[in-house]
This record gives sequence, C-alpha cells and structure tokens, in this order.
Amino acid sequence: MKKISVIIIDDETLARQRIINLLEDIPDLELMETCNTGKKAILKIDSLQPDLIFLDIQLKDMNGFDILSKIKTQKKPIVIFVSAYDEFALQAFEYFAFDYLLKPFKDQRFLHSVSKAIEYIKNNNFFSFEHKINNLLDFIQKTEPSESFHQKINKLPVKLGNKVSFLNTAEVKYILASGYYAEVFTNDKKHLLRESLSSLIKRLNHNEFVRIHRSSIVNINYISELIHSNYGEIDIKTTDGKLLRVSKGYKKEFQKLMGV
Repeated sequence: MKKISVIIIDDETLARQRIINLLEDIPDLELMETCNTGKKAILKIDSLQPDLIFLDIQLKDMNGFDILSKIKTQKKPIVIFVSAYDEFALQAFEYFAFDYLLKPFKDQRFLHSVSKAIEYIKNNNFFSFEHKINNLLDFIQKTEPSESFHQKINKLPVKLGNKVSFLNTAEVKYILASGYYAEVFTNDKKHLLRESLSSLIKRLNHNEFVRIHRSSIVNINYISELIHSNYGEIDIKTTDGKLLRVSKGYKKEFQKLMGV
C-alpha cells in the first residue's frame, strides 16, 4: 500500500515542527507540504489532494472551517483538528465524531489520533468522513462560529505538580516568551505555562490583551505610560515599572487599540 499523504496547516512554527518530528516515526505517512496561512492551504490541498491534513482551527488570515468550505478538490482529506481552544468550545467535534488535538497535546494523544485516521483511510472511509465534514460545516453556519468557536477565556489553567489551578486573566499584567514556555506575570507571582504566545493571544480577550512583540503580550489595563523615542519607537511602562518595547510589526495594531 502506498504511503498516506499529509499536509500540516498551522501558523505557529514550533507547532508545525512538533508535528513534523512526530510524523518521522510513523512509516505509513508521508509529509507533502506545510502551510502557515489559509490561502496557501487551500491552494495546496486542491493541487496535491492529500489523504490527511492537520488543521489549526484559527490561523491569522482565516479559520480552519473557512478552509474546508473553500477547497474545491473532489477528494476531501481526512481532518485532524489542532486547537488551543478549551474543551467546552470543542463539543461540536465530539458530537460529529471528529478527532482533534488540544494544545499542548501529549505524544501519545497524537499517535492515537493518527492511528484512527490511518484506520479510516485503509478502510477507504473517505465518503463517510466527507459526510461528517459537510454536517459540521452546516452546523457551524447555523450556530454562528464567532460565538461557538471563538470564545475568549477569562481563566488560564496553570499546572503545578499533579494540581491545576485557574488564574483569572484580569489579574495578568503581561506575558513574556521564555523558550517553549510563557511566563505569566500577576501582581504577586510569576506563573509558567507550556504554551506559545501565538496560541495564548488567540484565546485572550482582544479588548484587553494585545501582542506588542514576538516575545510579549500586555494587558492594557496595566499600562501606566507610553514612552516615545526620537526614532519613532514606543516603549510601554506598566504599573509595576516594567518597560516593554513595542516592535514595528505590532505597532499599528497596538496604536489602534490604544487610540493613539
């Protein structure tokens, strides 16, 4: 039997690389392409006609459901959704018997999802899966995905040993990248999350949190001053005296949110 062709669609470099690394240990699968935008994903799915895709629900230019509704290839791929949304926002996947990976997922969970997909494909169940995709897209259209799938969190789960505590996002002053982790700062403590800033900013309330740099997110409620340099650069001074630079790539969005 020929290898099962795969496309990875995710706008996070680390997330794509992790899936690439895991696929190397699965001989049944062959990676054809990786995509970091919805536009590229649609083109590659239509031209390469993969058997299986790993699809992030929320990309920078469109969401995963838009991609599925816009592909024109007659042969629809099997889909494993990849998401940073909490499980309450993913009830529809359970209802339609879809599989998904909730970031950050464990290797074993990934292998379980892939095993199910391989079994589907070997049994030639593409028609059955296409029927489920169509049902899911119909469901999303009727239930307004902006409400069902774009929910913003007001609590962050923080793991410490065998316990999980929930941190109110209103208490978060800023978040800094630290390797594979995110350092979440509150008034009295620093918390460590194994999650990327790209993933976090998608889930946080965009009226309160803004990404100002590839390595920092800030809660605008904790900004005390904006400091302009002679070179058009902006620094943020938070209520605890922390100085954070606004990079050029995020400057326009930041100024729009702040009304400056």
